[in-house]
Amino acid sequence: MTDHTGALRKSPAMLDRLKELIPARLRRGVAVVPVVRLSGVIGAVTPLRPGMTLAGVARMLERAFATKNAKAVALVINSPGGSPVQSRQIYLRIRQLAAEKSLPVLVFVEDVAASGGYMIACAGDEIFCDPSSILGSIGVVGGSFGFQELIKKIGVERRLYTAGAHKAMLDPFKPENPDDVARVKALQHEIHTIFISLVKKSRGSRLKGSEDVLFTGEYWAGETSVSLGLADAIGDLRSTLRARYGDKVKTPVIAPASGMLSGLLGRKSAGAATLTSLDGITGLPDELISALETRAIWAKFGF
Repeated sequence: MTDHTGALRKSPAMLDRLKELIPARLRRGVAVVPVVRLSGVIGAVTPLRPGMTLAGVARMLERAFATKNAKAVALVINSPGGSPVQSRQIYLRIRQLAAEKSLPVLVFVEDVAASGGYMIACAGDEIFCDPSSILGSIGVVGGSFGFQELIKKIGVERRLYTAGAHKAMLDPFKPENPDDVARVKALQHEIHTIFISLVKKSRGSRLKGSEDVLFTGEYWAGETSVSLGLADAIGDLRSTLRARYGDKVKTPVIAPASGMLSGLLGRKSAGAATLTSLDGITGLPDELISALETRAIWAKFGF
């Protein structure tokens, strides 16, 4: 039986060539920082079209934190916000995984991390951004329209039947009720308080601005965000990770499920339309509404 071990030990060049055949993330001594991109409006844009949700990103996060030889996990965030529930659930899942794996989380903001997008960014142990990034918008917003005068003009009579005194609260076809507005504002205040508490817990003493500045729903560009303590430094992913972990640091991007697996998970592409035998393509109106809703949310921040 031939023993090749001695020959390999005497041939560093051969060992180097063999090492090249091993995936970088499995090699000893090579720093690995998996990257997860979290982009888009958070939660349901319309009932039939979900945006970013915990169900949609959980598997990516789990794969990132399970990466062999990982020194940290990097999150690239580009979101104008959305559902406070989904935002907080994603935040909690990131922090749970970070604690389980004892890995630091480095967040890199691209164009915007505002409202729910900033809530997710707070899951990072450190937050980096571009000078032109937009951060903040720590607040809660909701809105509607009033059509009661319009239906009078076109001769439409509103008929609505409910069980429960407040079941039809803020009906857009009825005059605005001050009591209903007060209830909505109280609900928004409760959610806002939860958001503020999360930011304070995450950022702690790094917050430099006063509460009547930080928590008004205002948002700022990168340099000001750093000065207010909403972010830690100006920096991009590649330069920051190379400076911290060396020029040979590997940054594998953890991609979302696609193809057959995506179908099994109940996801569908943004361009998918719903077909029926009665009227052909019926998904287009929903797609149009989704696009307009999404555009309006991004447009608030100039994008």
